[in-house]
Amino acid sequence: MADARRAAKSQARAASLTGKGPIGRAAAKGVGRIGAARGAVTERARAARDRAAAGQVAQQRAAVRTAAARQRARQALWRSAARYQGRRLLAALLAGVLGLVGMLTTPLGRKLGWAWLQYPGRRLYARLTRTAAEQRAARDAAIREQQQAEEAAAEAEANGDGEQIGDTAERPAGAVPVPPDTTTSKGESMSGFRFEEAAAEMEAAAQSYEPENAMEILAMVEGLPAALTSVANVMRVLAERADGEFPLEKEVADGFNDMFGALMSAVAVAEDMGPLFRQVHAQDIARHEDPRNGPEAEKGWNV
Repeated sequence: MADARRAAKSQARAASLTGKGPIGRAAAKGVGRIGAARGAVTERARAARDRAAAGQVAQQRAAVRTAAARQRARQALWRSAARYQGRRLLAALLAGVLGLVGMLTTPLGRKLGWAWLQYPGRRLYARLTRTAAEQRAARDAAIREQQQAEEAAAEAEANGDGEQIGDTAERPAGAVPVPPDTTTSKGESMSGFRFEEAAAEMEAAAQSYEPENAMEILAMVEGLPAALTSVANVMRVLAERADGEFPLEKEVADGFNDMFGALMSAVAVAEDMGPLFRQVHAQDIARHEDPRNGPEAEKGWNV
């Protein structure tokens, strides 16, 4: 709409100058060049913004695809660390028992010059912990290699091996006649799904929203991620059904899929709103959640 308004203004300005002779035509050409340059700058800014949004969506999708592999690797690393600490504890117990014997053998070893009789508990502890550390390092390396292999497999499946939205529909080679539609009446849909009406109701509710207190606003803000996720899921369902059920081309399904990715980016932003709200209004929230001497006493500070 902004582009259309600018184009209309540019055309009106050029039309008003063309009838004023050579000077008017020269001015019209200059105005046209300025408008073209401004349009080019706008398109470059939009392209950069779209690339940044696409990159963010791609990163979030990659994180979702590899989340299971990272979780499995994290749990395996925790088990490996627990096993290592258990081996260290066992080594300390054995070394303590052998250290009691070393209290007798160490002076004898010093007198005879035999190093193998000196500090047997300390040497046993060092050997056992060194072996446990080497085994833990080998286990951790194998776990990380397994994680990288699973993440690479997930990326490969997403990039080409798996089915993508828009590539699974089987479309006929030619036109297929269909019976006349009897589910519409006077141009109105009878399917029961009118997304624009639900969106208009949400907009009207936002305009007439009058919260009783700020804590109600906090609850609304903390519920935004779930609400936006539901809206994004609408686009995901439409993308899947447009590809597999509705008689639509794959470009339409791809458009729904792009809208799903954009809305998921909005969900990521909404998830930061709740912590931000609580951070900047920490003192106000504390008066409601932890009032001094009860809510009635806290009201004494109201001005």
